[in-house]
Amino acid sequence: MLSKYPYVTYSLEGQQKEQAENLSSLSKNYLFALLIVFMLLAIPFKSYYQPFIVMSAIPYGIIGAVFGHLLLGMDFSILSMLGIAALSGVVVNDSLVMMDYINRNRLKDNDVILVAMNAGPARFRPILLTSLTTFISVLPLIFEKSIQAKFLIPMAVSLGFGVLFSTLVTLILVPCTYITIENLKSRLIKK
Repeated sequence: MLSKYPYVTYSLEGQQKEQAENLSSLSKNYLFALLIVFMLLAIPFKSYYQPFIVMSAIPYGIIGAVFGHLLLGMDFSILSMLGIAALSGVVVNDSLVMMDYINRNRLKDNDVILVAMNAGPARFRPILLTSLTTFISVLPLIFEKSIQAKFLIPMAVSLGFGVLFSTLVTLILVPCTYITIENLKSRLIKK
């Protein structure tokens, strides 16, 4: 149609236009929030790579959120994205608990592998409890049938399932990533 009538233009209006604007704004604000989180983590860690380790679990939380939507047969919406934004904070908290434990024990014991391997079992209970209580607290909303709650359900699904999936990954990913980066640093220093 456009090849036949090149002077004709089109644009999305109404709800489509508003949704595109909201999505664009949410994306920009989310990236800005991630940058702020990175800076807030870099200050106490006195490191630029450790915030990346902490934040590396966020994509796995997003995978869990998508899986939760697929499992429940729900469409992904703008409120699902807001749930992912909230999820990112909880995921960072879990990883932060793990990284803090590693850093504290690294001061006592210089064996990187031993300290990182002990971090998972030592912080397993607090991380699991944080995640399970978050998931269980959103379950009533996920299975709510009232019309008033329908629009909040995608947010709860993103938060709940994302936290569950990222918890399993955090317990393994953070120590492994820490060991890998420390090994790379030591090799680069030797060269």
